[in-house]
Amino acid sequence: MNNSPHASPENRELLANRYQLQKLIGKGGMGEVFLATDVLLGGTPVAIKFLSQTVNPKIEAKFNREALLSAALSQKSIHIVRAYDYGISPSGKAYYVMEYLSGKVLKDLIPTPLPIFLNLSKQISLGLHCAHQGVTMEGKVYQLVHRDIKPANIIVIPDPMLGQLVKILDFGIAKFLNSTGSLNTKGFHGTLPYCSPEQLEGAELDSRSDIYSFGVMMFEMLAGQKPWQTENNYFGAWYKIHQFQTPRSITEVNPYVTVPEATNQLIMACLEKKPENRPQNMGEIIKALSNIDISTAVIPVSSTQQQPKNNDSVVSENSEHISKSYEKLVWPKNKPIQEIVFPQLIDIGNTSTTSLWLMLSAQEIKQRSQTKIYNQFTFIATPHPMLLWLTVLYHHKLGPRWLPCYLDMQKSQNLHLVSALTTTESYPLIFFTLEPPHKCIKILGNGISDTQKQKLKTWVQQSQQLPYSSQAHASKELLKQKYKQIQAQILAHLESHHHSA
Repeated sequence: MNNSPHASPENRELLANRYQLQKLIGKGGMGEVFLATDVLLGGTPVAIKFLSQTVNPKIEAKFNREALLSAALSQKSIHIVRAYDYGISPSGKAYYVMEYLSGKVLKDLIPTPLPIFLNLSKQISLGLHCAHQGVTMEGKVYQLVHRDIKPANIIVIPDPMLGQLVKILDFGIAKFLNSTGSLNTKGFHGTLPYCSPEQLEGAELDSRSDIYSFGVMMFEMLAGQKPWQTENNYFGAWYKIHQFQTPRSITEVNPYVTVPEATNQLIMACLEKKPENRPQNMGEIIKALSNIDISTAVIPVSSTQQQPKNNDSVVSENSEHISKSYEKLVWPKNKPIQEIVFPQLIDIGNTSTTSLWLMLSAQEIKQRSQTKIYNQFTFIATPHPMLLWLTVLYHHKLGPRWLPCYLDMQKSQNLHLVSALTTTESYPLIFFTLEPPHKCIKILGNGISDTQKQKLKTWVQQSQQLPYSSQAHASKELLKQKYKQIQAQILAHLESHHHSA
């Protein structure tokens, strides 16, 4: 019988006379994960992880004990992936059977807005707290340390009560892998950017090592990057960083993120080099996270608009400063060559500025040299925070050129774009030619009013406070309907403005 982890879905023979492998759904340093069905439970889907290490008879008992502890632990906390079964395949591959979860890996959700960060972090803390307290087996309490806390080991699934439910993967397995001695990695198992200093020393670990790894992960959840930059990903570089280098601040890494001081202090405490200087248990972290309170009020669809202005009163297209700043701009390779518009952050000196990039025919760009520019921002908070940034180029003979942009406000890059927009008096429209070589041939400027900026600031804050949603498409469709409704109104306004000018 061939029950190796590489068995194809077409192989009808069962693993342990029970599990039918379907397809490979994940692969990492510790092994491969397959979707399978449990034929004894009517075809219930399960996930089976085959560990990369081959288990010999001497350490099979060790694996069985660790797997049994992990299974017992998973019965104690809803935040730990439930383990149902374990064993050794005929080819010697250790495996364990878990509940199959249809969700997202945390690393794909980073960076997270503060309310989502708090929700997820509390749940991760509860799962770790349960593990660190331990499970009882044969009258003895075994305290479990994860040893590999990182965003790739956190699954986030939709939940009707919590909004999002956290599940921690691979509990107890890292200790087993370390005990096999088959890795030959200087006496530790883990993922270098998240390893505690004592872990890299090969020292005996306790729960405070997980707290350090959790601190790295919390920092990354908010900032979108790790607390340090390294020249390479080798052991020596990370050893030096974890042992000696002070972590950067969250605002230094991401100036667009506003973090309460209590949150910042908690994360920095978790990142202390010496275990005795960190929070001593997850209970302290749970208490600290629970004391951070933010509002989650939902606001209705709102809009703010800007009267059309003469471009020369905002930014002259012949401005020497603008010309020098933008002369090297190149159309992004990941954007199609067609008539489109999109916002883009660009750096001018030490400042990041939001700009609007558009591609039109050279003839139309020339014809619209004296165009009037009108903009309007419309925001919808539910079911998903979404912003319509509408720009209209109006020429009394050519008519309007409508330029709508829909921004998902739970995406970090869009929050940055809109935040930067609130700190400027005007923003540039950068025109590229549809014809080769697709160069930037015109810059027009458009003002943004104080009222608009205040509205945008409010919407950025609101978007960061709303719970995670997967309803972006629904909100976009609602805004498209709103857009169709206001087009006639905007056009009438522009025409009347022209006639009265």
